[in-house]
Amino acid sequence: MFKIRKAKDDEPTAPGQGKKRSRVPGVMITQYVEELPEGMTTPDFTRKPIAITIQEGKMVIFRAVITGIPAPTVTWMRNNGEIDEEKFKIIFDASSGEHQLQMPAVTVDHADTYKCYARNEYGKAVVTAALNVIEVGFKKNRALQESRTAIRDTPEDFKKALKHKVDMEHKEEKKPEIDDKFWELLLSADKKDYESICAQYGVTDFRRMLKKLSEKKVEREQEQERVVERLCNLKPIELKDDGLAEFELEMSLKDPTSKIFIYKDGIMIPFDAELEVKHGLKQVGKKFVFSINGVDPEDAGLYQVEVDGVKVFSTDFKLPEVEFMVKIQDVKAEEREDAVFECLVSQPLKKITWKGKNIPLEQGEKFDILVSEDMLIHTLVVKDCMPLDKGIYAAVAGNSSCNAWLIVEVDTDPNSRGKKKSFSLNLPTSKDCSFEVPPSFSVPLKTHNSPESYECYMSCAVTGNPRPHVTWYRNNVSLNTNTNYYITNTCGVCSMVILKVGPKDSGNYTVMAENNLGRVECSTNGAREHFDRKHPRSTINYMLILHPGMFIYWPIFP
Repeated sequence: MFKIRKAKDDEPTAPGQGKKRSRVPGVMITQYVEELPEGMTTPDFTRKPIAITIQEGKMVIFRAVITGIPAPTVTWMRNNGEIDEEKFKIIFDASSGEHQLQMPAVTVDHADTYKCYARNEYGKAVVTAALNVIEVGFKKNRALQESRTAIRDTPEDFKKALKHKVDMEHKEEKKPEIDDKFWELLLSADKKDYESICAQYGVTDFRRMLKKLSEKKVEREQEQERVVERLCNLKPIELKDDGLAEFELEMSLKDPTSKIFIYKDGIMIPFDAELEVKHGLKQVGKKFVFSINGVDPEDAGLYQVEVDGVKVFSTDFKLPEVEFMVKIQDVKAEEREDAVFECLVSQPLKKITWKGKNIPLEQGEKFDILVSEDMLIHTLVVKDCMPLDKGIYAAVAGNSSCNAWLIVEVDTDPNSRGKKKSFSLNLPTSKDCSFEVPPSFSVPLKTHNSPESYECYMSCAVTGNPRPHVTWYRNNVSLNTNTNYYITNTCGVCSMVILKVGPKDSGNYTVMAENNLGRVECSTNGAREHFDRKHPRSTINYMLILHPGMFIYWPIFP
């Protein structure tokens, strides 16, 4: 990090104008008036877009969170060329308050320095971010080969080839600016991690990097000597199996009353050492442990620890890209019924974002948002559906999303409109007051033929009281502990998903359900039952309605 230096006195650039300092490094603010009216502020960035190095063909998103009263107008520009609004997307995400510049399928021509401007009647704020695009090797070699072969053509072609070669050499000599985040990570990282960090930011000149890093370390140590006596055992942030993320360090403070601050992407975040809140910082002797409870995709970013304004530690928190293994599907529901959307994600998440008609949804009287114990299955229940509820619903996890339609079928009978449908249940009289029932299959397994490398779903419905214990077998070998098969049991609907079918998955599949009254088996070749005949079966039947990626367990009464 560069040395902390005193800011110069404000030098008016015009009558009534002056420069202001932003809390976020790299943001330049110009105030148009000498004194701001009460309640009014100049634009400022609470989250600035960061430099990105990415391979061509990928998608790039610059994100910025901007404040100001009145609300500023936000525009994007680039140094060389103009923003093509047909290829680029400039959007505002109201749910997160982010202004975004999206570039799908970037090419080497998009490599440039981009600027984000925020203006209102009292001032403007501007920040820059570099985009470095890594060109695929064979394209670069092909361009050089074409420039060489063009020499044998006409003099005009020779001039064009020579000019192209000079442009390419000039482009190669121009070294992109290295983001400050790169140096912050290196200053707190072990030497064994230098190579991976350099690869992440596209830095190849290791000798120059090491020389500059040595200079920055001396500067940082001189700053830290003012507040810290000893600093060691810096452990980067790590995601635990229980959805908790932690990083720790050992530190001896010169002044025990010194204030410790934690920043995420340049924004200070609150924490508590006593209560179970989102962020916590606990001290045990000289060890400081920072924790993030209930990690979600929005928690990714650069975390920094400061003591009385001096940076002492930086660590980058990245989450693996989330994918939807089973996406939500279109749902049809009759008026005044409940509709259920369900999806399966590739890694445990405490929560995802649900949207209806592009508006974030919250738990309440209208919606139930549920998460399974393993935090892989996420469910949205739209209660008491009305015609106004129809539309597109979406599940969002990080940069991944999936969407589906809710279709509400309106009852045309005017006498039943506005009334909830009711069902009657007539059970035969029985002298036996016991409610215990042996296990039985109301919907058996069926034979499946699935193409290789595709998904395959198997399911059946089991009843019984006490609740039966269910075990899956393939060729008489238990699959309950096999991680290649995703097995669930929800309200008696037993399902198994084979995410990618292969030759080894062929065979005879059997489901066995048992409780203290007996045992019943069902397979793709038939069913066998073993239970005490003294306990009669219930006369309630069940029907399993299958949709791709979703199971609905519906009672049918005689």
